[in-house]
Amino acid sequence: MQGQSQQQAYDRGITIFSPDGRLYQVEYAREAVKRGTASVGIRAEDGVVLAADKRARSPLMEPESIEKLHKADDHVGVASAGHVADARQLIDFARRQAQVNQLRYGEPVGIETLTKNITDHIQQYTQVGGARPFGVALIVGGIENGEPRLFETDPSGTPYEWQALSIGSDRSDLRDYLETEYEEGISTEEAVGLALDTLAQSNDGELEPDGVGVATITVDDPQYAERPADEIEEILAERDLLATDEDAADGEDADADEE
Repeated sequence: MQGQSQQQAYDRGITIFSPDGRLYQVEYAREAVKRGTASVGIRAEDGVVLAADKRARSPLMEPESIEKLHKADDHVGVASAGHVADARQLIDFARRQAQVNQLRYGEPVGIETLTKNITDHIQQYTQVGGARPFGVALIVGGIENGEPRLFETDPSGTPYEWQALSIGSDRSDLRDYLETEYEEGISTEEAVGLALDTLAQSNDGELEPDGVGVATITVDDPQYAERPADEIEEILAERDLLATDEDAADGEDADADEE
């Protein structure tokens, strides 16, 4: 019983390490990310692609109200997995940081700099009593000095740079698929197709145009742009990924606060 009570103390206290050096609340935050629907980021030769599974939990829900892809600045996009409310707070923080950098230095914020500002903010919530970690992971992608960059933020506050990655549910399976299919030097349009192929792996090989979001930022035109549903439908049809039935709103593994 004493061991169990000690375990519960480590479990509740974000500022207390367990004897084996673990912060349980951070690990639980990672579990919240795994419960969210998947998002994918791919760095191409000439741009960055962000794609997200944004299936609606009900046919009565407006697809546009599902927030999975965000514009942080003209040249920066963010995809999320985990608690949507936590993601919104971090997106607002990122937008403020981008504007502060523009006003202070007269230039767009660097992707790595912005990511580290976000992760510094996240890390503060892993060592302050009376708060909890953010239950969300982000993919931050954009153009920095004419080069595409792609980063991930973790609930622990650690940034990672990737060529291609997935976050959210089925992360391991989707990452294995990307490791097999990704090739350096692919174009942005090829990366869009690969991102949709990857998301389809966790959706029985089919996707609904309204149930997926795709955004791109290219070197030639470093402006965040989301692809319209009709364009996504054409790409899905070309790749034989277009769903043939209308039961997209199965809602499995989805929660009211997790997307």
